[in-house]
Amino acid sequence: MSAPSPRPATPPRLPASFVWGASTAAYQIEGAADADGKGPSIWDTFVRRPGAVRDGHTGDVACDHYHRLDEDVDLMRQLGLDAYRFSISWARVLPEGTGRVEPRGLDFYDRLVDRLLAAGITPTPTLFHWDLPQVLEDEGGWLNRDTAYHFAEFAHVTAERLGDRVQSWITLNEPFVHMVFGYGFGSHAPGRTLMLDALPVGHHQLLGHGLATPALRAAVPQAEILVANNCSPVRLRPDARSEADAAAADAYDALHNRLFNDPLLLGTYPDLSAFGLADPSWGGLVHDGDLKAISAPLDGLGINYYNPTWLTAPAETTGLPFDAVEPDEPYRRTAFDWPVVPDGLTQLLTDLKARYGAALPPIWITENGCSEPAGLQDDARIDFLAGHIGAIADAVDQGVDVRGYFTWSLMDNFEWAEGFHQRFGLVEVDFDTQARTPRASFAWYRDLIAAHRGGR
Repeated sequence: MSAPSPRPATPPRLPASFVWGASTAAYQIEGAADADGKGPSIWDTFVRRPGAVRDGHTGDVACDHYHRLDEDVDLMRQLGLDAYRFSISWARVLPEGTGRVEPRGLDFYDRLVDRLLAAGITPTPTLFHWDLPQVLEDEGGWLNRDTAYHFAEFAHVTAERLGDRVQSWITLNEPFVHMVFGYGFGSHAPGRTLMLDALPVGHHQLLGHGLATPALRAAVPQAEILVANNCSPVRLRPDARSEADAAAADAYDALHNRLFNDPLLLGTYPDLSAFGLADPSWGGLVHDGDLKAISAPLDGLGINYYNPTWLTAPAETTGLPFDAVEPDEPYRRTAFDWPVVPDGLTQLLTDLKARYGAALPPIWITENGCSEPAGLQDDARIDFLAGHIGAIADAVDQGVDVRGYFTWSLMDNFEWAEGFHQRFGLVEVDFDTQARTPRASFAWYRDLIAAHRGGR
């Protein structure tokens, strides 16, 4: 079935070299949970915890991408993508997390890379998108410093196999979200509820990036290496502009944004005294040489943006130095109940430029999209994409170096704790039959890409 007719796509005000892409993640689309020697990941374990995932959904089959690779790459070709961002399942390549390599797992990604290149699409793999091998979690997961060294091993094994054809690599996806939801609040795998005691997870993920960087470059000397950080511009409501509110906003900004950008770009951690961490070594957690490894030059910074965060001073003792509150304006909401704020992306990008200056590498928008109700005529998604792509153009007009845009997501998928209830895809997936049907947004994005190329 062809996509519904979209509204006309207007060529964006972006450089001729701008790259258009779409993103997915291994656990969310691959299925084949134990096929061909794959070991269990923390998500394979977490989905079996009663009540952990809405309606008991699992990613055991998901979109069955593992067996439908050719069909899905053909959709990407129809879409006209320049690049495709996917993630590589650590447990599919190293079932025990370290040591023994499963060649059938690497064979799958080898085929995917070859199909993408044959379709004229640049493969852009992410090495860690939250699916840690369960055996490593049993040894402490990202609370254990050794996991960072195992991650570097995984990076090298994967790059040795794929690096003759893959140059662009993303080490981590959203280390803030994995730290907070997976280890702080317990709403994602591995389901730990450590609150502020989860902070070592952030450092060890960044250390993993720092150790993986030379491992990747050893296998791929010309590798382009990025990290995909989830960032959220901080806003105060007009009725919350006291010094205490401003301090709360600064504390949140340090935790969500600067904790994962400052070490990469400046080689230092931000002031975390609001969280009881006045010691810059975090009580010995940060070893000599860690920050030097973490701050090795990046070829680009991936930014995942969905919406701003509104903060006030905490109303009561919650253990946190801020309260998140609802915005004061009646923004349109997605099906996930997230406010739609395109100018927040412009704010985020221009703030990054102002904060980091010459230390800021080129930026890639590695995720941006919205969940909307099932159905093929998804005008709200088209509006969302058009608004945010326009926001990028506004930031570029103000001097921010943005090189590309990967929308989330190519297709409906397993949306973590929400199971199959949230639909982010340009392509609708019937999870009973696995039928793929392009939506109106698919045709709109296709036409936008074609219109941009027409201006080259």
